Amino acid sequence: MKCVQGAVLALALCGAAPATALPVISEVFYDAVGSDDGQSFVELYGAAGSSLEGLVIEAVNGADGTVTNTLTLSGSFGADGLFVVADRTSAGVTSVADADLLLDFDFQNGPDSVRLKNAAGVLDALGYGAFGPGEIDAGEGAPAIDPPAGQSVARRFANVDTNDNAADFVAIAPTPGVATLVPEPSSAALLGAGLLGLARLGRRP
Repeated sequence: MKCVQGAVLALALCGAAPATALPVISEVFYDAVGSDDGQSFVELYGAAGSSLEGLVIEAVNGADGTVTNTLTLSGSFGADGLFVVADRTSAGVTSVADADLLLDFDFQNGPDSVRLKNAAGVLDALGYGAFGPGEIDAGEGAPAIDPPAGQSVARRFANVDTNDNAADFVAIAPTPGVATLVPEPSSAALLGAGLLGLARLGRRP
């Protein structure tokens, strides 16, 4: 019985915490109603205060796997862990609220992919849309939905990455600089959950 009790405690302790690997792509908006110029953005989530130096965002064409945009990042994540990279117009401005970095880019509608990379390789990747035979999904797991014009594809919880885009991302109204997080449980809460599981297991009918 001790082995079973230990397993219950381990599940309570390990299963309560979200799966995280930072930084990650938390939201992408690429298809506005009307012109995309100055409207598109990529939102990232990472450790508060950490630097984005050395990171790049790549857009990958689903038709043949070619990289259509490469965005060199700079700056650092804010206290909330969010960082918004927004498209700028020829006048150097953007319509994206809470933008942290303005760059010139134009992502295609799906099926396509967006990758976050550093010098060592790919840190996170989002594939969206219905990929046909011979097309290239450079994302993780099954692709996410390709939302209609005016909606973005966003992570259900910015700090949860299961390495399956279809499970992790949903279509929502754009929310640059705002994201839902699964709170990290405290040690006391984890211990309490484990003890509760043991107590329930030990009850006799």
